[in-house]
Amino acid sequence: MKTVTVGTYRKGKLYPRVVRAVASLLRDSDEISPIAVFMRTGNLSPKDYEAWRRGQVPCLERVFKGNLSKANRYLRILRFHVHDLNMVPSQHTYRQYGRKRILRFSLSGDAGVEQAYARHFRWNQSKEKKQAYIEQALSENNVAEATSKIALFQDPVPNPPDQT
Repeated sequence: MKTVTVGTYRKGKLYPRVVRAVASLLRDSDEISPIAVFMRTGNLSPKDYEAWRRGQVPCLERVFKGNLSKANRYLRILRFHVHDLNMVPSQHTYRQYGRKRILRFSLSGDAGVEQAYARHFRWNQSKEKKQAYIEQALSENNVAEATSKIALFQDPVPNPPDQT
């Protein structure tokens, strides 16, 4: 299993899926969640999500289509990607429909993992930048080129002087 780090997250095969999912979710809303990304990438069906929300499934990881290391990689790549987009994180609590019972995401119940699943991200920049990102991310066939353009959404960093 490859470790997803700040330096390697753009090289993984899941990265283009995350970029497309984030862009398509931002087209509809200013807020995204890992659950919505899982649904957009096909790793969580709406039927399974509803069963989890009704309390029929003990934890979300039971109905995730793929292994848990894949879910972890999705969460880490998403976290790094939205950080590059300067999106603002916020914690949410998922409760069972019609009840006060808090739903579990993971088999382990580890607090860090639970927080990662429950963390939503809000777009906090201009509508023009949002539209530019969406168009660029969804129209590019090569996501590697698209990621180099993400610098548009970050604070500018001066280039080092030439060493010639």
